[in-house]
Amino acid sequence: MGTADELRIDTPHRELLDQILDKWSLSVLNELCERPCRFNELRRAIPQVTQKSLTATLRRLERNGVIEREVVSTRPVAVRYRITGLGKTLRHPIDVLLAWASQNMPAIEHARETFDTGEDGDRSLEP
Repeated sequence: MGTADELRIDTPHRELLDQILDKWSLSVLNELCERPCRFNELRRAIPQVTQKSLTATLRRLERNGVIEREVVSTRPVAVRYRITGLGKTLRHPIDVLLAWASQNMPAIEHARETFDTGEDGDRSLEP
């Protein structure tokens, strides 16, 4: 690790951030912050996600210790997912990123428009 002022994103950090900050993970975490949910409750709450993508997302989050899977002894047997203590610690950094995005969205949209219209000059790959 470097100094406190130095930001280094090594491979393990990048892999972890890719796994917990992707599109479906954020939606799942948002739901599980409210209450534990069964698989089908999550599917209904996030209708755009496919069963395959939701299964993969839940496995990644569980593997990283962010959520836990609990087998509920009902008939038929059900599985419920809940956020862990570690997962709850993600709330603040995610809220900070969302606040940054909200605060800077006008500047970001302007930059995108400028880029898309080619107003910033030559975009050749030459340095």
